[in-house]
Amino acid sequence: MAHEVCRPRAIGSRSRTMELRAMAVEFPEVQGHPNRLPFEGCLTLVDVASDKAPSGARGHRVVLTRAAAEAALPSLLGMAVDYKAGWDGHDARQKCGIITSAELVGSRLMVSGFLFARDFPEMEPAMDAAASQSMGMSYELADAHVADMRAQVWTLTRATFTGAAILLREKAAYRGTSFRVRRESAGHARAASVGR
Repeated sequence: MAHEVCRPRAIGSRSRTMELRAMAVEFPEVQGHPNRLPFEGCLTLVDVASDKAPSGARGHRVVLTRAAAEAALPSLLGMAVDYKAGWDGHDARQKCGIITSAELVGSRLMVSGFLFARDFPEMEPAMDAAASQSMGMSYELADAHVADMRAQVWTLTRATFTGAAILLREKAAYRGTSFRVRRESAGHARAASVGR
């Protein structure tokens, strides 16, 4: 079942608030499920120009507007995460997990879900080994609308998310992304950072 939440949240002791917009698909909890390895990460930044041109942008850096990201949040739910050998790009045929929630927190588009740990047994050791190399994420889009194709930096005003990739942060269009695996231990969640 999908839930949409839109509520103000206080920032520190100041009276300022920020809007938190979130969507999630609830899955029944299954303790110790061998094929569900929880993850979370920052998929991208909104209203911020990318550090470099993403694939498909014809050499242009891009800005995903907040309005476009908010409208596209539902399209993230149920989409796959993939990876490429070498952690340097996308491989849509290596779908190794699923996104079950997405939320905008400030300028960060945060996602979480599960990796298919049993189906991809090579993933977990690779993640542990790559922890010091700073892992990040990259989005996959379709039906993107660019406000002005002649602009040096393209502004995306509309898009549909079709998935995401886990990769080295230095290879991502946005270096401000992150990825980490969350581990469960004795009934309490403990985070095992990857890319922090």
